[in-house]
Amino acid sequence: MAKNESVELLTIDGREVRITHPEKLYFSRQVKLSKLDIVRYYLAVAPGALNAIRDRPLVLKRFVDGAEGEAFYQKRAPVKRPGWLRTVTLAFPSGRVAEEIVVDDAAGLAWIVNLGCLELHPHPVRCGDLEHPDELRVDLDPCPGVAWADVRLVALEVKSLLEETGLQGWPKTSGSRGMHINVRIHPRWTFDEVRRAALALSREIERRAPTLASSKWWKEERHGVFLDYNQNAKDRTTCSAYSVRPLPDARVSTPLYWHEVPDCEPGDFTVFSVPRRFAERGDPHRDIDRAPGSLEPLLELAARDAAAGLGDAPWPPHFRKMAGEGTRVAPSRAKSAAKKPRTKMPLIVVANSPSKDAALAGLERWKSKYPAAAALLAPDDVLVDSMRGRSSTWTRIRVNLRHVPEEIRPAQEAPDPDDDPTRQWRMRRFSNQHS
Repeated sequence: MAKNESVELLTIDGREVRITHPEKLYFSRQVKLSKLDIVRYYLAVAPGALNAIRDRPLVLKRFVDGAEGEAFYQKRAPVKRPGWLRTVTLAFPSGRVAEEIVVDDAAGLAWIVNLGCLELHPHPVRCGDLEHPDELRVDLDPCPGVAWADVRLVALEVKSLLEETGLQGWPKTSGSRGMHINVRIHPRWTFDEVRRAALALSREIERRAPTLASSKWWKEERHGVFLDYNQNAKDRTTCSAYSVRPLPDARVSTPLYWHEVPDCEPGDFTVFSVPRRFAERGDPHRDIDRAPGSLEPLLELAARDAAAGLGDAPWPPHFRKMAGEGTRVAPSRAKSAAKKPRTKMPLIVVANSPSKDAALAGLERWKSKYPAAAALLAPDDVLVDSMRGRSSTWTRIRVNLRHVPEEIRPAQEAPDPDDDPTRQWRMRRFSNQHS
């Protein structure tokens, strides 16, 4: 033990877990919560949290400086770990492999929280079959300015479509602005097939609720609530049930009963309120494993889309080019097509930073510098992108100047700040590809 290092020793189901610097504040602005407070929160909801991650490889998203600091992703299990913690070797689309942590009990949950894991990020597979997901994930991500009421309406549309296809959805707040709906499936289909089913579902919801929902990958083409089908691609993870999110009020990604969805408010579910809710009502997702379903109806819908001329949709940028995928370039940067020219959106980048607060401050400086242009922006003209690299995250902010007359449109300048943590890696890769 380092000199002057404070430690809290917890005995959990017969296992001893060391919580280092238990008094360290993980939330310090709107609410005050220490590392030990977060550990105790997770122990209070452990049966529910474990129901979502047990027997699954975990990516460790570590907030070592608390919710207000920068996070990083750690795929590989720490070398120094308790002997009772399992690991499993996972292969990624890049061809690399990693030995990842598997958390099966409350002691393991407390141990990873001690590493700074506020959020839990399980893969949608079980350790016994790492190539066939047992969960389809519907991620409802509202565009800027979209009301929470619209998110709830789209969630109910998803519920109806799932029921028509013989599937059962299990809703939860994302803990931020959106909602997640998890669907247990038989582990018979590949990652690509599960993603194809999710894309078909997203497109069908867009057809049923065209003013509310969007399946478009590029932010400049989206409107309303985006159904992020790419969350089902291999190596993608989302925060699971009961995860604490790094928002000032310590919100929690909270499982819901469907009858709660029409009136729920995401701000009602925090580290302070969820343990009491869990003790009084139990876990709304406790029976999620009892009703796995078939993807065949959604895959039939995907086949009908393909027959109608709808090809594959864009993949995340770090994936290799896929068969049947169209041009992977934002419409604003694409050359005009021969048959039907696209309208290029006048997008400029104003900030890149690992700190979202620093990026937002850069946006405010840009607005102060160009007040006439800023006054003409619609809410969805400001695109705040949470970018994810191999092991780091950062915020990119772009501004769409479509509503600003050309004579007063600011030109692209060096972003302020301009700190993209993947730039050097991408430049090296580009140099290697062209050497």
